[in-house]
Amino acid sequence: MRWGPPERDLGARRLPLPGQTPRLRAPNHSPPRLSLPLRHPSAYRHLLQLAAGTQSLILCRLLHSHMVRAGYKPGLFTHNILLNAYCRCCDMATAHQLFDRMPLRDAVSWNILSAGFSRAGYSGAALGVFREARSAVALLDRFSYVGALSACADLGYVKVGRAVHGMVVVNGLARRAFITNSLIDFYSNFGVINKVRLVFDGAEELDEVSWNSLLTAYVRIGWPEVAANILVWMHRSGVKLNSFALSAILKACTDMKDSQDSEDVRRMLHGCVTKVGLDLDLFVGSAMLDVYAKNGGLEEAIKVFECIPNPSVVVFNAMIAGFSRLGTESCGKYRVEALRLFRKMLRRHIKPSKFTFKSVLEACISLGALKCGRQIHAHVIMNNLQNDDFIGSALVTLYSTSHLMIESFRCFEMTSKQEIFTWDCMISAYTYNDHFEKALSLFKELLYLSKEPHQFTLSCVINACSNSGMLRVGEQIHGCSMKLGYDKFTVCGNSIVEMYTKLGELDASIKTFQDLGSLDSFSWSAMISSYGIHGNAGDALMLFEKMKECRTRRLRYYESMSMEYGLSPNSRHCACLVDLLGRAGRIVDAEDFISKSGYATDPLLWRVIMRACLFYGETEQGIRVGERLMMMEPFSSSSYILLYNMYLDAGKVSLAMRTRGLMRERGVNKETGMSWIEIGASVYSFMSNNSQQPHMDIIYGKLEEIMIHIRQKMGDAGLKILKLEYQSEMWKKSLVNSHGELLALAFGLCKLPKSVPIRVMKNQRVCGDCHTTMKLFSELERRDIVVRDPVRFHHFSWGSCTCGDYW
Repeated sequence: MRWGPPERDLGARRLPLPGQTPRLRAPNHSPPRLSLPLRHPSAYRHLLQLAAGTQSLILCRLLHSHMVRAGYKPGLFTHNILLNAYCRCCDMATAHQLFDRMPLRDAVSWNILSAGFSRAGYSGAALGVFREARSAVALLDRFSYVGALSACADLGYVKVGRAVHGMVVVNGLARRAFITNSLIDFYSNFGVINKVRLVFDGAEELDEVSWNSLLTAYVRIGWPEVAANILVWMHRSGVKLNSFALSAILKACTDMKDSQDSEDVRRMLHGCVTKVGLDLDLFVGSAMLDVYAKNGGLEEAIKVFECIPNPSVVVFNAMIAGFSRLGTESCGKYRVEALRLFRKMLRRHIKPSKFTFKSVLEACISLGALKCGRQIHAHVIMNNLQNDDFIGSALVTLYSTSHLMIESFRCFEMTSKQEIFTWDCMISAYTYNDHFEKALSLFKELLYLSKEPHQFTLSCVINACSNSGMLRVGEQIHGCSMKLGYDKFTVCGNSIVEMYTKLGELDASIKTFQDLGSLDSFSWSAMISSYGIHGNAGDALMLFEKMKECRTRRLRYYESMSMEYGLSPNSRHCACLVDLLGRAGRIVDAEDFISKSGYATDPLLWRVIMRACLFYGETEQGIRVGERLMMMEPFSSSSYILLYNMYLDAGKVSLAMRTRGLMRERGVNKETGMSWIEIGASVYSFMSNNSQQPHMDIIYGKLEEIMIHIRQKMGDAGLKILKLEYQSEMWKKSLVNSHGELLALAFGLCKLPKSVPIRVMKNQRVCGDCHTTMKLFSELERRDIVVRDPVRFHHFSWGSCTCGDYW
């Protein structure tokens, strides 16, 4: 049947001629009849293309239904348009049924169905359509192979993609630029850069997309320097750059190593962007801004930001993130600027994204601006983003750094908890606020949910074990890290070394250090510190020499920091040198060094000198240092206690009582002494003068037994408690008032087998009486005893201690 233009429009109303009276008709309430032109193929095609463009599935189905009711049998071309409309509307079930019923098919039909499956996310089905097309001996074109390569890239099928590449070559399509661009994109997805260059160099036809795809391939694998050379090559070849390639290489250059060459590359790219007229493009401008902001070029970043007309949320995000990042490394004014820029963004009625909130919350964390962070939290809730893992993690850190753990945990509960870093933040928050048991409990919940922990997760819980003294649990987590292969990683390995150091396992610390795959400065420092606090000063110095591969005298290490390595010593480095001089008995030299170090107002250095005065019996000098120390920190209990003991040793009881009186008048309270020991999976804590423990009868019995044996074998041994032997009431009272470390030690002697060393943790320094008593205990019981106080470890064995009685 021949279709021609209609003679008239049956549905149109005729207008009256001039001079005629229009005839009125009764209103017609029946549905309007579809006019004949709708059955014209061009009308169907036009409406089907409209349905595909607007993705209107209802319109597509109505047109298909009208075709069926009207008895219209479309040809191959109209069938393909109808198939494309269903694919564009993502109704792949109907599209597949329509495809199966098509009497005729060509390469376009197969390509439309394959592209529809890819667009809907069914890359496997798309690749299956390609295979069926080859089996049906259909004449495939370049679009067929491009679709197959795209599906292989989505599925990660490298071998299948190479097979498709071979088909392209066999069919003589490899010379076309369209196919070349797809092959470059396919191989760059898998980082096979040699194949990318092989395809590019062997192509007979190249266009601008080919060059930009090659540049993007080098950017994708992380070679921005080579990408910059290709950019120069493109410029010399007269190839036009597009915004996509420029923004990609700019983002890659953001992470280039900080050097003069990288700075020259950035400035060259900026000039190139300006020359091609893309400096006002939103994507290129935001990438250029990000390059400067992440590499310290704040002034250049501000200039780029001011030149961008009508900046979008992406541009604002780059600028806010730049201010937040620079602020963490320099001064707080930049972080404040990040918050002001956020306020400016809100005033322009630009809706923030989740990246905006993440950056401004990081600025609040760096500033410690809790009040401002709460206001931003309110904006997060208003935008319904509180369940986002990135924002939730930032909120957890915000509240935990202010020690608001209830609010921190609420923010954690609001997140989806799909990302492992969200768990890391909450576990780290518990560890930072000394809630070690909660950190371990959360880690158990993480394992129960069958989520694989990251090495940072393990590092956090290992720190919790080391700070709480849970050696057995720490060993189990060490085993978990070995199973996952993280024990060789530097971050996790350093934490394990530090854990064994803090828990008195020097041999395990050495073994972990030796097994680390790569060592950084923290690894060496942790191991040197481990030797130092365990009393192995010689091994610590040998390790330092091995680390630096130099031979210097002991007092030259301090000078080498600034002269050889360009490091500025801080007060802790000075304290180490003062301690070194104090141990050698050179107290006058130590005082002279403090006065010249620039840290004469730091109480830490003077406390180190007081220890030396106590050890060498320099009472008068120690009293003078103690009085000066009291003036520096009038509310520190340790200063009063040190001076009190110094007065008593000098026989100045009245001055000692005056010191205690000043302590009460100023409201300075001594921290309650506590000691704890791990038995099995439980931790038992002890305080002096505490008889409410359930095992106190056993503990006092063991203490009394050991004290009697010591008295019979060694005499009084200079211990006050032994001198009270013949006064039974005072003897008993003295046992009850024993320091917590002695109670914990006696409990360990009762509960632990002789082959296991006894490890006691303590929150205060070990007193001289307890130190001597533990040396006697170790000799009498023939047990290894390890006591950790806030300063160092004491390893007692056969009547001696690794500290050399200097602590």
